[in-house]
Amino acid sequence: MSSLTRREFVRKTTLVAAAAQLATSLRATSTGSAPAPAAPVRAPDTLHWLEGTPAALPGATWGRPWPRGQHPRDTTFQLQTTDGAAVPLQSWPLAFWPDGSLKWTAHAIPADAPASAEYRITAGSPAAPARPVKVTESAEAVEIDTGVIRAVIGRRGGDLIRTITRDGKEIARAGRLVCQLQNRRDPAAIRVESFTGEIAAVTVEQAGPVRAVVKIEGKHRQTGGPSTGSTSSPQAGSGQSGPRPDWLPFVVRLYFHAGGEMVRVMHTILFDGNAEQDFISGLGVSFTVPLRGELYDRHVRFSGPDRGVFGEAVRGLTGLRRDPGKAVKEAQVAGRATPPLAEWDQRVVERLQYVPAYADWTLLQANADGFQLRKRTHAGHTWLDAAQGQRAGGLGYIGTPAGGVAFGLRNFWQSHPAQFDIRGATGDAATVTAWLWAPDAAPMDLRPYHDGLGMDTFDKQYNGGLEITYEDYEPGFNSPEGVARTSELHLWCLAATLARETLAALQRTLEAPPMLANSPAWLHQCEVFGAIWNPSDRSVPARAAVEDRLAAYFDFYVGQREQRRWYGYWNYGDVMHTYDADRHEWRYDIGGFAWDNSELSTDLWLWLYYLQTGRADVFRFAEDMTRHTGEVDVHHLGRFAPLGSRHNVQHWGCSAKQLRISTATNRRYYFYLTGDERVGDLMREQVEAGRALLKFPPGRKLAFANEQGDQSRGTPTSPDSVGASMGTDWGSLAGAWLTEWERTGDPKMRDRLIASMRTLGAQPKGLFSTGLILNVETGAFEITKSDKVSVSHLNAVFGLVEVCAELIALLDVPAFKTAWLDYCELYNASAEEQTKRLGSALRANGLRQGHARLTAYAAKLKGDPALAQRAWAEFARDWRGRESATGRFPVTRVEGPAVLRPVDEAVFVSTNDAAQWGLAAIQCLALIGEHQPAG
Repeated sequence: MSSLTRREFVRKTTLVAAAAQLATSLRATSTGSAPAPAAPVRAPDTLHWLEGTPAALPGATWGRPWPRGQHPRDTTFQLQTTDGAAVPLQSWPLAFWPDGSLKWTAHAIPADAPASAEYRITAGSPAAPARPVKVTESAEAVEIDTGVIRAVIGRRGGDLIRTITRDGKEIARAGRLVCQLQNRRDPAAIRVESFTGEIAAVTVEQAGPVRAVVKIEGKHRQTGGPSTGSTSSPQAGSGQSGPRPDWLPFVVRLYFHAGGEMVRVMHTILFDGNAEQDFISGLGVSFTVPLRGELYDRHVRFSGPDRGVFGEAVRGLTGLRRDPGKAVKEAQVAGRATPPLAEWDQRVVERLQYVPAYADWTLLQANADGFQLRKRTHAGHTWLDAAQGQRAGGLGYIGTPAGGVAFGLRNFWQSHPAQFDIRGATGDAATVTAWLWAPDAAPMDLRPYHDGLGMDTFDKQYNGGLEITYEDYEPGFNSPEGVARTSELHLWCLAATLARETLAALQRTLEAPPMLANSPAWLHQCEVFGAIWNPSDRSVPARAAVEDRLAAYFDFYVGQREQRRWYGYWNYGDVMHTYDADRHEWRYDIGGFAWDNSELSTDLWLWLYYLQTGRADVFRFAEDMTRHTGEVDVHHLGRFAPLGSRHNVQHWGCSAKQLRISTATNRRYYFYLTGDERVGDLMREQVEAGRALLKFPPGRKLAFANEQGDQSRGTPTSPDSVGASMGTDWGSLAGAWLTEWERTGDPKMRDRLIASMRTLGAQPKGLFSTGLILNVETGAFEITKSDKVSVSHLNAVFGLVEVCAELIALLDVPAFKTAWLDYCELYNASAEEQTKRLGSALRANGLRQGHARLTAYAAKLKGDPALAQRAWAEFARDWRGRESATGRFPVTRVEGPAVLRPVDEAVFVSTNDAAQWGLAAIQCLALIGEHQPAG
């Protein structure tokens, strides 16, 4: 892992990129999808737009790594376009190297930043924005002025956003959270209750000059106070019920950029209800838009598929029996103010009151394949079908030529059921509600999907359910208590109704918010994320074949998400675990074979693949997964917090509540690449997650495993100790401690890591020791008295490899490094070698192909060519011992009547294998690529 000079690095990476482009253009593609186009050749240290120069820039935020020792912690930064124009910049630290120098920084630019395809960031004094964000705090409110809009944020009550003005005119007011709850406490008298978000705390996290961030926390309070017999349970899932005034905690962040007219809203709920009784029938964000002017100058817009726009007026002037005039009609269709009435055909003017005006509009996306747009004149009158289609864009507008609001919900159809309501458009103000869960759809049902099937003992659960459906069931553990969901909304506060083309540009911004990205070459040069990956290199046929298979796996899952409709409010972002070739269907309904829930590090595979390729589509897929797995698959409050749930038909349904799912390691990539505050919260939740293991020991069912499972965990000996595995337990905790230490410099986190590493290195059989007991406060392991060896095939496949690569590079603990290299070398070694070194051969050491990357790591650090050759031999055989192919793989098209609709099938693909193969491929190429066999 010798370092190169910067000049050598730039020269070599440029040559590699050029060679990759040439190889891609010359090589014929295999059966299956075509390879992704080669990335353009860029200087490694430039920043570029992830999806190309944006058509509309609301501001942008991104993360940037730095080589160790390059910049002191108090360094300021400047940004320039490649032609030297200064760009206003706000910067803040995300992480530090052990020497205190900057490791990761985050940066923001304003909405009116100079446009450029590429930028360069260097140490220096930043340019000031022409219209800086100004934040004013008082006891009653927080005021944000971007230079274009001014927002007043309440510190108490139900109005999160009290008002937004532009040029002295109010554009929106009364921005609040709304919830409708279907109370099923009495099945014979189901009732709907209304709640509004109530502010408990407001924190200004950033105050400009380029970017301001306000965090608002609270709960939803019942409108009008608690009512007799209202739904609730004092303790979620307890089965008890009684009146309560509030529930459903929320966290909302509001983002503002200098010179910007858009407010970004990150909306998070945490479910704390009783799944048997509490059925959310509507969940959204509501605000009021003042409307000035005549009804025929009030405009409604909704975006549709393929950049389509639905645009009408509240009172239409086209298609009438009498023609008001060409100029009048053109103005209304375009969204401009119509000419004075004197210029109209007077036959229309005299009869305007007889032209219907439509007060209410609803766009419902009930599922991923259909939306309906309706309008009506008033409540109490019928709805008219205005339009239908498959996938709405998730962007709407209500306003006049004097101003209005465009509102967007990101991943609108992907996170169905979603709905937009405009009410009262014929009055002085319209109420807009962006429903994250549509009230016109069926209520949210979070009850368990079965009644327990008689599995009332551990024996039935282990030797029954696990053996037949792979489901780890336990009564009361299949509760959604504490699961969360984050949604992203955009509010543009506009001075006038936008042209249709401009609205379409906002639609693109909503779908893919502009973000500056680092080149893979720069990320690699900075040696972040363990230096166990390399930028994509197709210059050698054997490497190209592995790269082709990596691309094929990713492209296959993108296609499966679409064909299998892996969408929905609680599902979007996850993928399925295992395939059922007989049904030509993923096992969505079979116990532990359904949703993947990060099993075997699918998240890490995608993120390392993004680092390697820099592909925007990979980033977005990984982003969606990070949002989902960090929120929905983890319990953030209640008795299981902050543990995650193993794979299941329902994301929270498995009784195995585990650190390996909630691990901060899966979130680090997105956090550092974007600076996202919500994901930062999720990682911080995990810092003391070890204490949850005191309540729910991870190996509590292993008594039924006989000698088949991991026997490494010991019996706790103190209130702060827990039996913990070296991999799935400690590896996850180490990821959280490492992240917190990097972010804050907290010596307690560093001391925990060092104590863990030293005591693991001191174990009699190293990392193969059995009976391990961890003190969750100090981080130290007790030295086991057993001389037996133990191993689990799961230890190293949930981020341990990636965490250890970083720890060894950051902390000098020789005993741990030796123990880890021994583990890496011996896991896949022959039984004879294992017996010679450990005293006995290992059992339960499956997933040998995925563990080839451990062998590769040992080969690299030891400089052992023979070990490198062994690693490639291991990589060449799948878990069944069969030769494992590279290159793109064929898929089979299955059509009716065998399936409901045509699908592509590759029966050998499983998500476990794909993730582990992908990680092994990326890391073997990076660590021992020069030893790869030629063919």
